Amino acid sequence: MSTEQKQKDILKTFESLQDWDAKYKKIIELGKKLPPFPEAHRKEENKVKGCQSQVWLYAELSPQQKVKFHADSDALIVKGLAALLVNVYSEVSPEEILETTPEFLKTLGLSSHLSPSRSNGLNAMLKQIHNYAFAFKIILNSKK
Repeated sequence: MSTEQKQKDILKTFESLQDWDAKYKKIIELGKKLPPFPEAHRKEENKVKGCQSQVWLYAELSPQQKVKFHADSDALIVKGLAALLVNVYSEVSPEEILETTPEFLKTLGLSSHLSPSRSNGLNAMLKQIHNYAFAFKIILNSKK
């Protein structure tokens, strides 16, 4: 499924939620559905810099040349924000990740409903996702 379709699916999930309490609960619920984070990757080098909470983000490249992200946080809402990003950017090519603008974040209105530190953390996670995609793109291009 494309990142565009994944973004549409997320927006559809949130469209019936009228108030921000319900939206926050849904974000937390998404975070709770993340697969367990591999303990072997709970290392300093996988911590996202710029987050007030502890956030770990790890990526791997599948044999089909798709990126799979793993994320975790010690804060429920941040874990949910990580889940939103993982849901959109996992299982697609590095090129698609780099070409995808996270319009769903703006449409959801997250920037105006998150604290500045949470917004900075969300941006830091997005930057790390792009860094992984860029690195994998270089690796794949070097094999051609």
